[in-house]
Amino acid sequence: MSEMVLLGDEAVALGAVHAGISAAYAYPGTPSTEITEYIMAYSRRNGGRPLASWCSNEKTACEEALGASFVGKRALVSMKHVGLNVAADPFINAALLDINGGIVVAVADDPGMHSSQNEQDSRFYVDLAKVICLEPRNQQEAYEMTREAFDLSERFRIPVMVRLVTRLAHSRAVVRVGEPLEERLLHKAEDRKSWTLLPAYARRRFKVLLDKQRELHAFTEGSAHNRISLSSDFDEYGVITTGIAENYYMENIQELSYRPSHLHIGAYPIPEGKVRRLADCVKRLVILEEGYPFVEKYLRGIIPPQIQVDGKLNGRVGITGELDPDNTRGVLGLKERRGGAAVPGSLPGRPPQLCAGCPHTDTYNALRDALSGYSESIVTSDIGCYTLGALPPHNIIETCVCMGASIGMAKGAAEAGFYPVVAAIGDSTFLHSGITPLVDASVSDVNMTVIIMDNSTVAMTGGQQTVIPSEKLRKLIEGIGVDPEHIREIIPLEKNRRINTQILREEIEHRGLSVILAVRECVEIRRRK
Repeated sequence: MSEMVLLGDEAVALGAVHAGISAAYAYPGTPSTEITEYIMAYSRRNGGRPLASWCSNEKTACEEALGASFVGKRALVSMKHVGLNVAADPFINAALLDINGGIVVAVADDPGMHSSQNEQDSRFYVDLAKVICLEPRNQQEAYEMTREAFDLSERFRIPVMVRLVTRLAHSRAVVRVGEPLEERLLHKAEDRKSWTLLPAYARRRFKVLLDKQRELHAFTEGSAHNRISLSSDFDEYGVITTGIAENYYMENIQELSYRPSHLHIGAYPIPEGKVRRLADCVKRLVILEEGYPFVEKYLRGIIPPQIQVDGKLNGRVGITGELDPDNTRGVLGLKERRGGAAVPGSLPGRPPQLCAGCPHTDTYNALRDALSGYSESIVTSDIGCYTLGALPPHNIIETCVCMGASIGMAKGAAEAGFYPVVAAIGDSTFLHSGITPLVDASVSDVNMTVIIMDNSTVAMTGGQQTVIPSEKLRKLIEGIGVDPEHIREIIPLEKNRRINTQILREEIEHRGLSVILAVRECVEIRRRK
């Protein structure tokens, strides 16, 4: 054993490498990005093994991992929580397959929405897919659970999820690491019917998955990740913690004059037997879990109705944002712990802004000028740096829903009769989820303008490389069927503002679909080079 200081993300990455993976696939998304970045750096130092690759989106990443599994290799897929929405189709269907090489899906949830548009809890996808999830409470468990997850995937022939949250993913600790395993040899799956989900085969595979549930529950019931300690001299309440929430409970327990019975859940499906044992010896249950009230909702099918459950559903624990040692005190019967006095006076608000010299600023300036002659207009947007165009001083972006939605929403607004409608989308987001709605818009030749803000990188998550370089985007757009005469290119610089405004206005006035490529490299990436 040796010791290393690792982020939670890096602990997952190294755990996967030491488990003998052959490949790691991902789409960058905070707070999961560092998982693949760590494996890429490891690969460069070790002769290109394992393969680590950014993909067009999370769905393609998951499918590429399935291909590696089909031929007997272990593969890691990583993404943030909203990325699992994109990968849900292959992820849930993969549970029906007879997994060959182990597949682990590492998902980083973002309670508190530090860099996300929602707080969704990935454990609900685990319940939907009927597979195993391991939820580490610290960096050491992140390393160990990831290694174990590959063994579980091959033991039960299912994909296994490792669920992180932002606070764990982005904090560091000393981790004891073991010896790495060798990569698995190629061995193609023997029964192709177990990998071909035709209805007749899928029905049989679904029955196989349902038959596995007893084994999965038996595993979690006996797993050391689900630890229970019962108190013989205190029955007022017992505590259930999950994942990182146990840390906050343990920070407060020293101030209690008693030691409540406690069940910590780090492996799912929920260990129902241990929950019942805890409920049998207390009058009330306190539930501390980071994310949605997943365990809390599940309890009502397990425990007697007369036992009170205190958690997010009855307001004893905050329903939104992150847990911490302070906001968990009240439900444990401890006095509120207040911070220091606020500094007198108030500071002016400072919203996040685009970097000085960002090409998106010049694009938005030209777009504002181009739209100045219209009494009303719509500018839809997507997830990325350019979404900051919704804030001062730009105040030009009006919508941001999910990856690729700018083009689809613009099409819907235009077809409803609104004019002018402009969609703003980044080059990486376009490749992630913007191609398919542009196909729809091209087929209908909708009266709208799409601006692809091409800064040649995935900027918001730290500057990862896009899967297709800028010079190939035009050919891709032409291949979709957009009229080449209405695929225009601008270079967003202040000195080009007048000509850029003219080109934008011409294409907005064109009664049909037009696409404008605003091409200039991200200033931060340029500076780094």
